[in-house]
Amino acid sequence: MLKNPIPKVTNKLQYRAIGIVNSKFIPHDNEQLNRGYLTDKKGEKIETVVLGKALSLIKRHIDLKKSYFWIVYPKNKNTQNLHLQVIGIWDPYRLNDFQNDSSKTNFSKLLEELDLKDNYFSVRGELVFVNIQKKEIVIKICSVSKLKNYKNKNFKLVIKGELPLELLNCFVSLDVIRDGNTLKLINCEVIEKNLSKKN
Repeated sequence: MLKNPIPKVTNKLQYRAIGIVNSKFIPHDNEQLNRGYLTDKKGEKIETVVLGKALSLIKRHIDLKKSYFWIVYPKNKNTQNLHLQVIGIWDPYRLNDFQNDSSKTNFSKLLEELDLKDNYFSVRGELVFVNIQKKEIVIKICSVSKLKNYKNKNFKLVIKGELPLELLNCFVSLDVIRDGNTLKLINCEVIEKNLSKKN
């Protein structure tokens, strides 16, 4: 069974922002592997932190000279400064007990079988802002964490793209692609209208 790096949605109003990026991880410091940047084939660098579980994978399995498919959470303050949090590595053979010779594998083809591709992000949340002049939208994403004092409970993602103003406060599911340090809207599906009135 081929494991999907971006799992299927389990709840209609499931918030999320998750993506997959093929790149090399370059730590700021070889002693501390949790901070650095991902560098893609074009040489674009994205500031990156590695979260808990993924850190032990990096220490045990990863050759920092090679590119991998990283499963990441995106964060940004504007459309020019993407920041990624690595939560895992998608390697169907080495990390999923998939019996095969991974040196002969075309990962891009495997991703296509799952309807995914490099630099794809799935973003689901409430459309809270539309900037018609700049062609930007802002999506609010709520964390499922039940911890009261959890700091980053909700966050907003700025995405390059155009959506009509009447979709404000709707819960939307977006297909987004990364271009350098910018997230660009490819497709939008309205899941629920006027979310804020129901809360």
